[in-house]
Amino acid sequence: MRLWLVLLLLNFAGCFSIKGPESVRGLEGCSVSVQCQYTPGWENYKKWWCRGAEWESCHNLAETDGSEQEKKVDRVSIRDNQSHLLFTVTMEEVRQSDTDTYWCGISRSGPDLGTSIKVTIDPVNMVLSTSASPRSRTTTSRSTEVTSDSYIRNHYILLVFLKVPVLLMLVGAVLWLKASQELPVYRNLSSDLVRDTAP
Repeated sequence: MRLWLVLLLLNFAGCFSIKGPESVRGLEGCSVSVQCQYTPGWENYKKWWCRGAEWESCHNLAETDGSEQEKKVDRVSIRDNQSHLLFTVTMEEVRQSDTDTYWCGISRSGPDLGTSIKVTIDPVNMVLSTSASPRSRTTTSRSTEVTSDSYIRNHYILLVFLKVPVLLMLVGAVLWLKASQELPVYRNLSSDLVRDTAP
């Protein structure tokens, strides 16, 4: 009974020997990297990455050999950085079908150590719909056309109701000044004519 309790406590303590993010998200067609940290003492142990909701039946995708050398299987690579006490798993060219529960783990005698991570792969069109689409660009160009049309209309109204009257007033003022300068000449001529014709 005491032996069973000791083993249970050791396994429970082992849960804190490795940790990773609860979840990560990636974009379809890109790469997703996950870093899993471990406590000192596990540097030279094999690290692994497996897929599946159930710990006992998860499918092992990649595993180190206890060194820092990168190991790659298909689209998955794993590399241990023993000086920083973490290992990195990279999944390349991910697909929506890669969305699942995965496990970071450390091989050891007895039950392995591990922690689960939820990986979600979003479709590309989901990201495109949040960015500027051709429709919104068309709307932008239409608004630009509307803006230019309103500018032309406003300019025409300004021309008819402000610029033309001002121009007519200026022309009228110039003609009036010109006429007022010529009138004294006519007056002087008419007075001279009167004097000449007087007996």
